Amino acid sequence: MDQLTSSAVLLGGTVLLRTHLRRLLPAAVALLATAATTLPATAAGPPAEGRNPSAGGLSATIRYTEYGIPHILARDYAGLGFGTGWAQAADQACVLADGFVTVRGERSRYFGPDAVPDGSLSSARKNLSSDLYFTGVRDARTVERLLELPAPAGPSRAQKELMRGWAAGYNAWLAKNRVTDPTCAGKPWVRPVTALDVARRTYALAVIGGQGAAVEAITAAAPPAAGPAADRTPDARRLAEAAREMFDERNATMGSNAVAFAGGTTANGRGLLLGNPHYPWHGGRRFWQSQQTIPGELNVQGASLLGAPLVQIGFSDKVAWSHTVSTGRTFNLHQLSLDPADPTAYVVDGRSERMVRRTVTVPVAGGDPVTRTQWWTRYGPVVTAFAGDPLPWTATTAYALHDPNAENLRMADTSLGLAKARSTRDVERALRRTQGLPWVNTVAADRNGGTLFAQAQVLPRITDELAGRCSTPLGRALYPAAGIAVLDGSRGACALGRDRDAVQPGIMGPSRWPVLRDAAYAENSNDSAWLANADRPFTRYERVFGDIGTERSLRTRGAIEDVAGMADRGGLTVADLQRQQFANRVPAADLTADDVVRACPAALPDEPAACGALARWDRRMDTTSRGALLFDRFWLRLQREVPGPDRWKVPFSAADPVGTPRSLNTAAPGFATALRSAVADLRTAGVPFDAPLGEHQYVVRGGERIPVHGGTGTGVWNMTVPVWDAARGAYTEVQHGTSHVQAVGWDGGRCPVARTLLSYAQSSDPGSPHHADQTRLYSQERWVTARFCEEDILSDPALRVVRVAQ
Repeated sequence: MDQLTSSAVLLGGTVLLRTHLRRLLPAAVALLATAATTLPATAAGPPAEGRNPSAGGLSATIRYTEYGIPHILARDYAGLGFGTGWAQAADQACVLADGFVTVRGERSRYFGPDAVPDGSLSSARKNLSSDLYFTGVRDARTVERLLELPAPAGPSRAQKELMRGWAAGYNAWLAKNRVTDPTCAGKPWVRPVTALDVARRTYALAVIGGQGAAVEAITAAAPPAAGPAADRTPDARRLAEAAREMFDERNATMGSNAVAFAGGTTANGRGLLLGNPHYPWHGGRRFWQSQQTIPGELNVQGASLLGAPLVQIGFSDKVAWSHTVSTGRTFNLHQLSLDPADPTAYVVDGRSERMVRRTVTVPVAGGDPVTRTQWWTRYGPVVTAFAGDPLPWTATTAYALHDPNAENLRMADTSLGLAKARSTRDVERALRRTQGLPWVNTVAADRNGGTLFAQAQVLPRITDELAGRCSTPLGRALYPAAGIAVLDGSRGACALGRDRDAVQPGIMGPSRWPVLRDAAYAENSNDSAWLANADRPFTRYERVFGDIGTERSLRTRGAIEDVAGMADRGGLTVADLQRQQFANRVPAADLTADDVVRACPAALPDEPAACGALARWDRRMDTTSRGALLFDRFWLRLQREVPGPDRWKVPFSAADPVGTPRSLNTAAPGFATALRSAVADLRTAGVPFDAPLGEHQYVVRGGERIPVHGGTGTGVWNMTVPVWDAARGAYTEVQHGTSHVQAVGWDGGRCPVARTLLSYAQSSDPGSPHHADQTRLYSQERWVTARFCEEDILSDPALRVVRVAQ
């Protein structure tokens, strides 16, 4: 055992510890815990909550380093969950409490039935529909049933202990601290939670791409009224187009980039990983940073979604990984043939089967409770809309939505497996063992130089053979166009079946996953797995995973150009990853800016200043870039005015997927219209054509205007999806975009070499010192040097140590 030499010195209310440790020791845990109990309160940073911890019960030690990043140390999983729940509550009490109101089905009770949820836990457009859905989940004891399943089909004991501890930690913080965030201070809906509430929140995230995306269609479904009804067969062609539009990148609310580089491309033969998720800047799908340590058992640093007890993307001393939102279709539809005598019964293999009627009652502020009925089948809930178009429930036909993630509560076990992995091979083994990721790919690198891309997600077991044999006419349009299968629900032979290596019936087993091992680079920017490495393309997988041989987004094309070029140059370091993240190159401009500048005088004969601004633009989306905002608005308008095939002179070719389509068709009628509209946008907002981007793309925090770089739709790696407000001078808030970024490598020492950044900072409380500190770093393209090893944590001048306990 290594010798422990430590000292604790009280300076200005902060415990500074100097120690020389080769690894964490139980003695260090005890020392930190004892020293931390003497902490006085301070004006800055998290409050010294643990001055008088109670004896017994759960506990943890939290070491806060710069930017309010907690390093949570505990003896077991329940204690780790406790410290995590406490620390998340300290930063995000109001956002967390709002989410628990959602999963309890109580939004209408506290906020009224017609108000709009933040969209973080479902697609519901009103509180009432959100409550009807989540109350139905609660009444059916769906989550309780999943908790009872033995692992690996159900959650492990470690996951249950983490959830139990998280709830206890959140409750303890509420009991011992006053909420100061004006969003929820003193509100009756800020209440203690249970481990079941934590599990329900996890469930909501699991189904967000399936049932959660169809909440309105589930809660509004009703059988046809008695009497004759007109034939209302869905328009298959229109629905296919609506599905394509729904899944288009322009309508996404989340996205990501990630790239892993193999040892053969790096300066020291070790792997590198750059992760760049594009998640909401507000609400319950924010990331939150931490390090979580159980000595001898677990040591991981990274980010988790709020309410999650464990790091979900991150790194250890051996492995780093990130996730990207995938193209896999997480649900399918079953077309039901109804019993002629009863539209709430359907026929399977000639036998009538009654739908399950769920009567759900929701309390409503200032009014009587609202009661509605939902209709469920062996396949899932009946739905009466898809992609914004109706799926009519007639006397003969109805449609049921099948979401396999409604049987999946394994996401935390997957995260735990990744956190404990020692190589990319271990990462793959953890993915195969747990099979818990609902809607993301995984990209990973390790210190030995290995890389991995895996589309290891829970998808319905829709093989191309099954779709060909069992698709209805509607399915024959939707499946090729969008990967959504519509199967004949009247035939038992059209059941999804089970793969031998799947832990859950009806999902794709690991042998079917697209997996790329040890490629020079493995990259994904939310297109399908096809070109995870352009030199080693996937040539075969089932359509439900995504498409092959189709046009890539500009962001994917730009990303492949960048990372393939980096791999070819070789000698890569973490600094190269940092440069890539904030290069702010605009692939759309590289393809078209010369064409636009040449055609501009004819299209805008009375606007030479606009044409001049475009000509002088540096073709980047930096805060100092002049002319960037004009091009941004032009490109947005062009996509609306000119259909994709008419936008280019050289069409897409699967033989050159990165280089095509190209050569802008400036003769298209919509080209000049798009330019004129962009000019009008800037004039209306009072923005000079050559104004620096950061003067008119910004966020306001505490009265401070913070410039924001990056862009959307034009292919910029550093994605920013801002909110246009002409009255306030252009883009005045960010809806979603670059969130938690990590650039990770290894240098042969004990500690990973990691730089991180949380663009919107740790706390949503405007009174917190960590409400906007990292947002300022993001604006300046600066990074946080991750403190992973003990000596780095304990040497931080900003270190604050607290012991938290029940």
